[in-house]
Amino acid sequence: MSRINKTFERLQAAGRKALIPFITAGDPDEATTLPLLRALVAGGADIIELGVPFSDPMADGPTIQRASERALAQGMSLRKVLALAAQFRSENDATPIVLMGYANPIEAMGYAEFCAAAAGAGVDGVLVVDYPPEECGEFAQALRAHGMDAIFLLAPTSTAARIKSVGGQGSGYIYYVSLKGVTGAGHLDQNEVAARIPVIREQVGMPVGVGFGIRDGATARRIAEIADAVVIGSRIIEEIERSPRDAVARNVQDFVAGVRAAMDGGA
Repeated sequence: MSRINKTFERLQAAGRKALIPFITAGDPDEATTLPLLRALVAGGADIIELGVPFSDPMADGPTIQRASERALAQGMSLRKVLALAAQFRSENDATPIVLMGYANPIEAMGYAEFCAAAAGAGVDGVLVVDYPPEECGEFAQALRAHGMDAIFLLAPTSTAARIKSVGGQGSGYIYYVSLKGVTGAGHLDQNEVAARIPVIREQVGMPVGVGFGIRDGATARRIAEIADAVVIGSRIIEEIERSPRDAVARNVQDFVAGVRAAMDGGA
């Protein structure tokens, strides 16, 4: 059983929901990424989405775009992201790592080489924003052959056919984009999410996480009442942006811990 499946089973048995924070590898710099990964775990992360910086991140709002720009300006690359994942895995064998990014860097490496390298680095799942399920059957199969999950996005506009396709190709969990827009937008419609999640969960037969537009513990708690996981990215990147370098890991850990407490019924 994969780390992702084990994580959701453990949380379900405990009556808890998964907290999935996102950071961009190499932001604010390569040396700070590993301490940030540790901070996310210490703050209560159940699964970590590690962003692979890309020059044209079409689904990302300005906050995560800036994170990618900072990382790329300092030479971050897909191979360096995999090296960071391997470093993290060498000291943490429990917390799943999901790489989140775009097709171009994977295509440049070649998906066969990428899948082998990602598995060797201890990656548990891959979410490629611009790989729709209808066009990446071979890639999803290669991931599964290496023991990794192919994770897909669904949105408020997803058709029944798309949901069925994602259910057939995907594994691990589904990432439900809670709004029609980019990451960091603030117009999350919780009633719409509440109506859609049970339908999607029934059709795909796997946990459903919700992201885009979740910025605080109160919202995370409400989403956790509906979904199997809460994904937070832009708000964490903002914490990284405004923190002094010597305090960034602590500030991120404190923020994540606050969200975790709220999801678990605390303040």
